[in-house]
Amino acid sequence: MKTPPVVSKDEWDAARERLLVKEKELTRARDALAAQRRRMPWLAVEEDYEFEGPRGRVRLVDLFEGRRQLVVYRAFFEPGVHGWPDHACVGCSMMADQMEDVSHLNARDTTLALVSRAPQPDIERLKARMGWKMPWYTLTDGFDADFDVDQWHGTNAFIRDGHRVFRTYFINGRGDEALGTAWAYLDMTALGRQEEWEDSPEGYPQTKPYEWWNWHDAYGDTAAPPAGEEQVRRAVDSGLLPG
Repeated sequence: MKTPPVVSKDEWDAARERLLVKEKELTRARDALAAQRRRMPWLAVEEDYEFEGPRGRVRLVDLFEGRRQLVVYRAFFEPGVHGWPDHACVGCSMMADQMEDVSHLNARDTTLALVSRAPQPDIERLKARMGWKMPWYTLTDGFDADFDVDQWHGTNAFIRDGHRVFRTYFINGRGDEALGTAWAYLDMTALGRQEEWEDSPEGYPQTKPYEWWNWHDAYGDTAAPPAGEEQVRRAVDSGLLPG
């Protein structure tokens, strides 16, 4: 293994500053891409897809749990998949392990759910074993084929207008690598993070940054802690807010 040179602190700081320029370019490019996603045309979902849930049959619109947006990850946990019946596939399991508490997404009127062809008793057993708490439904029809996830994993985003459902975006392949955080999932949705700094079409819901942030067990408390200047500076440096 040929390692990089060992340098002084001043040289290291200078090298890091050079890379930081490129990192900020990447952050702004990612923000611009998310802005384009928010302007993607919508595709009406005409078929009334059904799933098996812990309490019986539900429709696609029910997966929203009353919220406006829905993100659906197709996880391969079913007969014929490596790991069955003890585990979902290795890649899908890594995705599930990286998914943070769904309450952060719920706070932005967005639901995250997984779908597979495994029966509900197997899904519930796996969730209990792995400590996963996200909603997970059983596919019962051609939803996976119709939304490009019958042969490979992928993540679809939907939005709801009453009982009408629209497909707004789709990420698969290596695009899934970036998913797992609330930011990444919100960035692929039609409404985005819904914060004032975002470049969104006129009339989209937006609030001040940090106004909705909270601990995952405290979203029932509307008095979220205010952010100080140091928190704002760190968020700019990390790319969560534009700098």
